Amino acid sequence: MITQGAGYLRRKWSSRAMLILSGLGAGLCILILALILGYILFNGISYLNMDFLTQPAKPVGEAGGGMRDDIIGTFILVILGSAIALPVGLMAGVFLAEYGKPWAASAVRFAADILAGVPSIVVGVFAYAVLVRPMGSYSALSAGFALAIIMIPVVARTAEESMRLVPNSVREAALALGIPRWRAVVGVVIPGALTGIVTGIMLAVARIAGETAPLIFTALGSAFGYQGLDQPIGALPLQIYRYALSPYDDWQKQAWAAAFLLVIIVLGINIVVRLVSRRRRR
Repeated sequence: MITQGAGYLRRKWSSRAMLILSGLGAGLCILILALILGYILFNGISYLNMDFLTQPAKPVGEAGGGMRDDIIGTFILVILGSAIALPVGLMAGVFLAEYGKPWAASAVRFAADILAGVPSIVVGVFAYAVLVRPMGSYSALSAGFALAIIMIPVVARTAEESMRLVPNSVREAALALGIPRWRAVVGVVIPGALTGIVTGIMLAVARIAGETAPLIFTALGSAFGYQGLDQPIGALPLQIYRYALSPYDDWQKQAWAAAFLLVIIVLGINIVVRLVSRRRRR
């Protein structure tokens, strides 16, 4: 009995110690996030105004200006990357969940996992080699291509997992009506997994919205706004990078304001994802 009592106390205190350590780890994560958000908020909100949102950048030495063109460029690149990545990612997800043989699905799944782990700067170098150099110019198209590569594995794996959650009985009921399999997938399986698919898409969009490294090799940046898909284009992450490294106080303040705006955009997307996910669980 003494041995059992000692063992019980040891397990009890070990459990409490691990619970305390887990709580400290979770609290540390929340504290780090709060410090980052608070520091960006403190430094960036004072310069965030309507001129910053509606005015183009001004040359060095002129006070004021904003990042209107870079905000527009960010949305253009996100839309362009999504337009390239969504069809490919969704079709890959359908293949993995519905059509792929075990060995083929395993190979595609492994490739998607590896692609998701490739550093974004490597993706930027690849896009530079296959698009920027042959085209002879930095461009929005090459930047959208680089962002799409980052986005594809996230969309594909999320779509696969969401479609796997649809019960097989639903598929069998659809096939029992005599409709082709592709129509059962499009009309029954995908609508049943739509909430999860949308969640994955929004998470992928939130990720590429803040990418900087691929844009350095592809978009380059532009002081003249959007001039076409085959021309350089500005974006918030690029402008933050350049302004933050500049020796000019006004540019540094704008970099903090742009960082705050970018965090708000990404945070807003993530909040929407959480709300959609909660609705799905309900």
